[in-house]
Amino acid sequence: MATSLNFFPETSEPKTTHLPDWYSPETRIYSSTYSSISLPTDPFLDVVSFIFSHQHDGVTALIDSLSGYSISYSKLLPLVQSMASGLHHLGVSQGDVVLLLLPNSVHFPIIFFSVLYLGAIVTTMNPLSNMMEVKKQIVDCGVRFAFTLLENVDKLQKLGVHAIGVPENMDLDSEKTGFLSFRKLIGGQFGKAPRPVIRQQDTAAIMYSSGTTGVSKGVVLTHGNFIAMTELFVRFEASQYEYSSSKNVYLAVLPMFHIYGLSLFVVGLLSLGSSIVIMRRFDASELVKVIDDYGVTHFPVVPPILTTLTMRAKHVCENSLQSLKQVSCGAAPLSRKTILDFVQALPHVDFVQGYGMTESTAVGTRGFNNEKHHNYSSIGLLAPNMQAKVVDWNSDSSLPPGFHGELWLRGPAIMQLVQSVIKRCKYACILFKAVHVAGKGYINNVEATNMTIDKDGWLRTGDIVCFDEDGYLYLSDRLKEIIKYKGYQIAPADLEAVLISHPEILDAAVTSAADEVCGEIPVAFVVRRHGCTLTKGAVIDFVANQVAPYKKVRRVVFTESIPKSAAGKILRKELKSFISSRL
Repeated sequence: MATSLNFFPETSEPKTTHLPDWYSPETRIYSSTYSSISLPTDPFLDVVSFIFSHQHDGVTALIDSLSGYSISYSKLLPLVQSMASGLHHLGVSQGDVVLLLLPNSVHFPIIFFSVLYLGAIVTTMNPLSNMMEVKKQIVDCGVRFAFTLLENVDKLQKLGVHAIGVPENMDLDSEKTGFLSFRKLIGGQFGKAPRPVIRQQDTAAIMYSSGTTGVSKGVVLTHGNFIAMTELFVRFEASQYEYSSSKNVYLAVLPMFHIYGLSLFVVGLLSLGSSIVIMRRFDASELVKVIDDYGVTHFPVVPPILTTLTMRAKHVCENSLQSLKQVSCGAAPLSRKTILDFVQALPHVDFVQGYGMTESTAVGTRGFNNEKHHNYSSIGLLAPNMQAKVVDWNSDSSLPPGFHGELWLRGPAIMQLVQSVIKRCKYACILFKAVHVAGKGYINNVEATNMTIDKDGWLRTGDIVCFDEDGYLYLSDRLKEIIKYKGYQIAPADLEAVLISHPEILDAAVTSAADEVCGEIPVAFVVRRHGCTLTKGAVIDFVANQVAPYKKVRRVVFTESIPKSAAGKILRKELKSFISSRL
């Protein structure tokens, strides 16, 4: 594949010579350049039935990269049904919320589908989250049951949540008694669980995202959202290539608790018959070996992993990494140098970028290359059935192709209006607390929902973009200055709340700084109380003890005051300017 790059022009406001037919000058709405796809219209279709209704000739579904243990497609649905029966026997029923506090494993998709099979709801979390964060989410969405690592079982039990320890592999003959409940669930004989009436508009998952502003929020996603994602993202992309999807081998390094990994490895790809090789934890030293040993053809990544792969590719033997057909990257912007380094190191691999959000069930845009056209720098074309606006952040006016503005999205995968469901959470001293999952958007957060989705269903993404005249979308470099800090999907307000809770800190603000390995890292600006001796190391340690490791503040700047607007809003642009000039 050629290594020349079709990068976005450097001018501040590139102009197009004509208006394409996929853009309406009257409504100023962008439509997909692809033809629309007919989505299932049956209102009583659930995503489990939808995924397993697809016929394919796939043989091996899930493979553990470390042990080589695999689960065939013929055994996948029976395992889901068996676990669903076991959960029903334990009292899990429609509308209950089940927490998956787990790393990647071959069990993850089975557990996910078994919960949804009963009409219950999944909520996921990073397994590195501390118990303070876990407690908050348990209360927020009313968790009743949980699947987690063995060391977390007792901690969750103390929070009033029935917790089940999950082994790292499928060694069901393990002597560890802590996994007895899990073994009974997946291999027990409980009879067939009754299936409730499940509608497309019913809640399937509550996925947590930083959104465009403020603290982390629970995104309510329906069965219909996941069905649309599977059709418009996973199955549509597969249809663009001539080779058989059932012969593809995907490497799952992206976390399954995140919408990117969940959409691909837990849900969508299983409708195609593709094989999924699962790394429990990302290990750079094992990466090339896993790709070669299992003949990996497709590798979805985020920027830091792309950089690692590029570095490894420069030092492998001639026959290594030859199975790779495609590497796709998302979740954060890429620099021109990062892209160029990759396509030069692995010229035979098709490289594409994509864009999606938790609020859009990972659907948004996707790159596509062919023999005549390679566009590596774009985040791709709008997915079928998706619409977009590019909105000026000052005037709120919609802009035509060639102009930068905030991306607004609308389509069937966007979080939407769902039916009211009452959850009950027996949590410590809070006995059967009622939690209402109702309305559009974020759980228990009407204000944030109204700020993110307008009355016509447009999702304000907070990302600054520009369309070119061919329909390709580009993330603007202005993103970091204008709208939000994305980084590891960390909301600055989460870290600021932790910092201000320190008795020797008067005020604090968090922004990001560029980092060669991680892309961006959190930087804290801190105002100390007069006369205190608080050190930078003490601040870093204080935050580290209260948040997951990936959220830790990496740098601290002591300052006399935090720059704020007249309305009290933190002026993060000034903080970033300071970082650029001093750090």
